[in-house]
Amino acid sequence: MSSPVLVAAMGTALAAVALTGCSGDGAVATGGPPTAARPSGPGGSAVVRAAEALTRAGSARVRTAMEMASGGTRVTIEGSGLFDLSRATGRLRVTLPPGADGARPGERRPVTELITPDALYMKNRAGVPADKWVRVATAGLPDGNLVTGGATDPITAAQLLRGARRIASEGATELDGERVWHYSGLVDIERAADAAPPRARHRLRAAEKGFSGRTVPFDAYLDAQGRLRKVQHRFSFTTDAAGKDPVGAEPTGSAEPSVAPAMDLTVSSTTRLGDFGVEARIAMPEAGDIWAGKIAAG
Repeated sequence: MSSPVLVAAMGTALAAVALTGCSGDGAVATGGPPTAARPSGPGGSAVVRAAEALTRAGSARVRTAMEMASGGTRVTIEGSGLFDLSRATGRLRVTLPPGADGARPGERRPVTELITPDALYMKNRAGVPADKWVRVATAGLPDGNLVTGGATDPITAAQLLRGARRIASEGATELDGERVWHYSGLVDIERAADAAPPRARHRLRAAEKGFSGRTVPFDAYLDAQGRLRKVQHRFSFTTDAAGKDPVGAEPTGSAEPSVAPAMDLTVSSTTRLGDFGVEARIAMPEAGDIWAGKIAAG
């Protein structure tokens, strides 16, 4: 089947391609002692503990951007919304690239997403009644929903950092008017899964098999309280020769798969957080609001 959101956008990239023809593991490399101009910041250990800091923060406004690149073609999916970080539940409005998922040329389809530890809900998908939600169980997503939904949710992004190694301090900078500390390194997905709490572990276990290689480069920006303000992961994977999505999950409802060539893809996923403590009431769909029928091809 076609991927819930990622491959809807990937189809745009495929069409464009057709037309256009460090230090030791776990160590922190600081590049020298801290100075008055370059404060030491929260430290590399705070990167590994970022998920706990977000849970303590309670809630936040979130912005996401996912850029896919293949064959010189780039497409971007953007999102914004609210997250109840203590419940790992959020609501995003994700905007697909022009013409993707049944939109007319030049138009960008907005998709509303509800993200929970166990499922991804999507509304305003092509081929589904406008008042219905599509539900995808994250246990059935071989990438753990790190990229499938077109956004990496902040809790999963932070859980990945439990596997951070070769952490290097890149110094202090400003982000949205606040001082933050920049760290870079590699995430070992297997190591992150081993360290994650049980509810998050199944998503990271799935992600071990969903990408090319077991490590993922990252850049993380933490504030003085150790809260994650921005994180970027760079994932790599290959679509299969049948043009199926790289994760191969089945939502409630299904559509006929499209045929497209296999492709090597790089996905850069950026998640930004701010306005911590904002009220975030996330209402879940009623059972009768979830679409169980066939998803018409767009």
